Amino acid sequence: MMEEIIHKIYQLLTVYGLKVIAALAIFIFGRWVAKGVRKLVVRIMGKSGVDSTLTTFTANLTYIGLLAFIVIAALGQLGIQTTSFIAVIGAAGLAVGLALQGSLSNFAAGFLLIIFRPFKVGDLIEGAGVFGVVEAIHIFTTQLKTADNKTVIVPNAKLTDDNIVNWTVKGTRRVDMVFGIGYSDDIDKARSLITEVMGQDNRILKDPGPQVAVSELADSSVNFVVRPWVKVEDYWGVYFDLTEKIKKTFDANDISIPFPQRDVHLYQHGAAVPIDG
Repeated sequence: MMEEIIHKIYQLLTVYGLKVIAALAIFIFGRWVAKGVRKLVVRIMGKSGVDSTLTTFTANLTYIGLLAFIVIAALGQLGIQTTSFIAVIGAAGLAVGLALQGSLSNFAAGFLLIIFRPFKVGDLIEGAGVFGVVEAIHIFTTQLKTADNKTVIVPNAKLTDDNIVNWTVKGTRRVDMVFGIGYSDDIDKARSLITEVMGQDNRILKDPGPQVAVSELADSSVNFVVRPWVKVEDYWGVYFDLTEKIKKTFDANDISIPFPQRDVHLYQHGAAVPIDG
């Protein structure tokens, strides 16, 4: 009885021993190769300046994909039918993909944002209906801080599906303002006063120079467009200060700033005319 058992074990080892050894060799060697590929991905993406979060995610995803392929290859070496495994993995992947369709689109969008860098942390941008400073760029979302100190988390897919306006990337912004004077006021004098006020503000850039021009003969005023260039961080300071200073300068020099007025004429109808009869 014992001899028969030993004989069967010997037969099993003869038949499956080499397959087990080959399967273990495939798994061990394949795992070593997968780890090497992961390190290579990290090194290449790191030299390319890719965001560390995306680098780690891509490297781990590559490692897991290679490891799954290695396990299937090792099982196939043992004589196990792997067709069913592949079908199950494919069905599971499809189900997960459908369930996470929105998340996957956000991931793809985050990947594009990190690769192409239309903006970076610290930039002032406008996108997906939000205007604010970029605080963080993640795989699925981008975090913005608004002017009133609110934190807004925007899905990356919404940013890439809409226009993105980056107010910081050029370093300068143009302040667009309109000032109206009365039709009886001196246009040249008003232009000179506006130019003088802007010349006193060191935040206004000399190159490109500011623009002062008559833009419209409106119903109740002659309108000037005033367009100085400033650094991005000086935009609102210059906007508010210039509005106040030009108003005070106009007042001090008898330049009127008209406002819409309407004359109302009342007509009183007389009594009914008597009928002769």
